[in-house]
Amino acid sequence: MKGGTVMALAALRAAIDAKAVKLPVTLIVNPDEEIGSPASRELIEAEAKRHKYVLIPEPAKGPRGEVTTGRHAFQRFFLTTHGRPAHSGWTNRDGRSAVRVMAQLIEELESRSDLDNGPTYAVGVVHGGRWVNCVPVTCSAQALCVSRDDATFAEIGRAMDGLVGVRSDVRIEVERGPVRPLWTAHTGTMGLYERARRIAGELGFDLPHAQHGGGSDGNFTGALGIATLDGLGVMGGGAHTHEEHILVSSLVPRATLLARLIAELE
Repeated sequence: MKGGTVMALAALRAAIDAKAVKLPVTLIVNPDEEIGSPASRELIEAEAKRHKYVLIPEPAKGPRGEVTTGRHAFQRFFLTTHGRPAHSGWTNRDGRSAVRVMAQLIEELESRSDLDNGPTYAVGVVHGGRWVNCVPVTCSAQALCVSRDDATFAEIGRAMDGLVGVRSDVRIEVERGPVRPLWTAHTGTMGLYERARRIAGELGFDLPHAQHGGGSDGNFTGALGIATLDGLGVMGGGAHTHEEHILVSSLVPRATLLARLIAELE
């Protein structure tokens, strides 16, 4: 992500220095993208509506450096379980563990995932209990759910809403969080992609494309029908791990592609 930001700045500077920029350009660097852009979405959509094209320097996908012409939909949910306190070693039969029920919910949700075809359910950021000698009264967790199409998006919503209620005398709450809408390739995006593919060919490399998981602010702009091309950033691997890296060999070709795109769009 940082590499893509540096690349975007370098590409824009190159196009400006060459006096080749034909359209107004707005560069947005937002601090809340990884949590769903809850504060910046309104600004992003408003700015996108004032422009003809959106270029996003998210990392390229896979060893072939695919750009992104569509993204799966993302829904975030906040789960809370409310139990009943008791002494864990003395009167524990009188208690109702919020952590235990949350553990059951996590297993149920993640077992719904179809890792090959979707949807997927992932639960993280779990907090519960305060002292080990007290049956935990509350537990909270966040769920990130991904869908490839509108039908699956609705299916996920029904599944999460269906958790609300009482289980083993523990009350379950589900709150909906930020959403990244489904973005599928449309005429504007594919026209922008074809231009990028031609430029890449002139630079000596192929530029495949696909719809991908992994949300970005392209979900918002693409879903608005604005020509959006995502994944124009660096190539590499190991996303969100300690082995995350970029390929230095991709820097010049990808930055040149982005600069050429900025310069040619009109």
